[in-house]
Amino acid sequence: MKLLEGKKALVFGVANQRSIAWGITQALHREGAEIGLSYGIPQLAKRVMPLAESLGIDFVEMCDVSKDDEIAAVFARARERFGTIDILIHAVAYAKQDDLTGRFVNTSRDGFALAMDISAFSLVALTQAALPLMPNGGSVLTLTYYGAEKVVPHYNVMGVAKAALEASVRYLAADLGPAGVRVNAISAGPIKTLAAAGIAGFRKMLSYTEERAPLRRNVDQDEVGNAALWLCSDWGSGITGEVVYVDAGYNILGMPEPPEKWE
Repeated sequence: MKLLEGKKALVFGVANQRSIAWGITQALHREGAEIGLSYGIPQLAKRVMPLAESLGIDFVEMCDVSKDDEIAAVFARARERFGTIDILIHAVAYAKQDDLTGRFVNTSRDGFALAMDISAFSLVALTQAALPLMPNGGSVLTLTYYGAEKVVPHYNVMGVAKAALEASVRYLAADLGPAGVRVNAISAGPIKTLAAAGIAGFRKMLSYTEERAPLRRNVDQDEVGNAALWLCSDWGSGITGEVVYVDAGYNILGMPEPPEKWE
C-alpha cells in the first residue's frame, strides 16, 4: 500500500515544471494521493494544464489568494470534488520587482503590504478555508527560505514576509493542534524557479551556496518533494510548528568561506 493511499491534497502555487510546488505534487502523487492544483494568474494556465494532465489530475483552478471570494470558490469546488481533504500545500509568494533590488530601507508602503498579503497572510486565509474540509485532521505545509532568519542580499521585503510566514506557522500549529491539524514549513535552499528569477543576483546566490554548503551542492525540487511527503504523511505525525531545512546544510554555517580556504 502506498504511503498516501486514500489521501486528498490541494496544492497552491504551481507555476511550471520547475516549481517547488510541482516537485511536491509529484512526490504526493507517487505515493497515492489524489490531488487538486491551483495557480495564481491566467498566463500560467498553458503551463499548468499539461502538467496536471501528465499525472491525470482533473481538478485545476486559478485562484488569486489576495481575494477571499476566489479562495472561497476554489474550496467550494474542492468540497464538491473531494468531499474532504487531508493535505494543504501553500507555495505562494510575491513581491514587487523594485522591492527585490537595491536596499530594504527603500521598500514602498504598498510593496510591503502586498508582499505580506500574498506571501504570509495567504497561508492564514487558505488554512481558514481548508479547515471545514479537514474534519479528521490533516497537514498544512508552506515554503520558506533562510532569508527569513538572516539577511540575504536583495531578498529584502520577501525576507520580512517569510519571517511573518514562519511565525504564522507556529501560531497556526498551536491553534489547530487540538483538531489534529499539523502545520509546518520547509525552508528550501535556492532552486531555479520562476519566482527566484525575480531576485537580483540569484545566479550568484546559487554558486555561493553550492561552494559553501556542507554537501557542496544545491538541492532540487525532488528533494523538497520527498521532505514534504515525510511531513504530510503519517511518518511526520508527531511534528508540528516546525521549520525543516532542506538546503544541503547551508543553514548550519557561521562563517562565509569553505574550510579549504583556511589551509
